[in-house]
Amino acid sequence: VQLQASGGGLVQTGGSLRLSCVASGSIFSRSTMGWYRQAPGKQRELVASITSGSSTNYVDSVKGRFTISRDNAKNTVYLQMNSLKPEDTAVYYCNAKVPSFLSIVVDYWGKGTQVTVSS
Repeated sequence: VQLQASGGGLVQTGGSLRLSCVASGSIFSRSTMGWYRQAPGKQRELVASITSGSSTNYVDSVKGRFTISRDNAKNTVYLQMNSLKPEDTAVYYCNAKVPSFLSIVVDYWGKGTQVTVSS
């Protein structure tokens, strides 16, 4: 499984960005997909996730501003980020949790994409 993330960049406070992550292989529709981020000097944190049934979960700091969605036909997960704040600045990583044999879940990671929000 390969994950290719894109869409990061530099934006001013209050601006918007949309991240995309395309997954290779035929496992996408069965996977829980997520976006994590890691700011300098901080631990990686889960920003948002979406299950195979499209149930979503968000970290409190982004609720009401970010929306995660998926398109199974395109093997793509999106993160729409609105009302961006400087504290959203981080490297954002796409994650796939793939159910495997005997219900073991395997994690796959994409390369990160930098999001920088200027004040």
